[in-house]
Amino acid sequence: MAYNIDESVIAKSIKYYGAEIQSTVCMEECAELIQTIGKMIRRSDELSDDDYDHLSEEIADVLICVEMLKQIYNIPDYSIENWIEWKQKRILDRMEK
Repeated sequence: MAYNIDESVIAKSIKYYGAEIQSTVCMEECAELIQTIGKMIRRSDELSDDDYDHLSEEIADVLICVEMLKQIYNIPDYSIENWIEWKQKRILDRMEK
């Protein structure tokens, strides 16, 4: 699942706004995604195309923020990939029990 996120745009935004502000924005974007998921669950019988579009927008915001946090805190891709692999294995192990 690769997304075309321009790392140079992210670097410019961190430089322009600052790491602390951008970290705060990332927290806010995660909260907005949480709220949107809650709405999707509560209104599951009456969802519109706009609701799905809004969910897509919030997911996009959080994906951009993940890239931003990686740059701010110098988190290498391999570290995240290792955690993803470990956590997915744990999910499979739990389902097999």
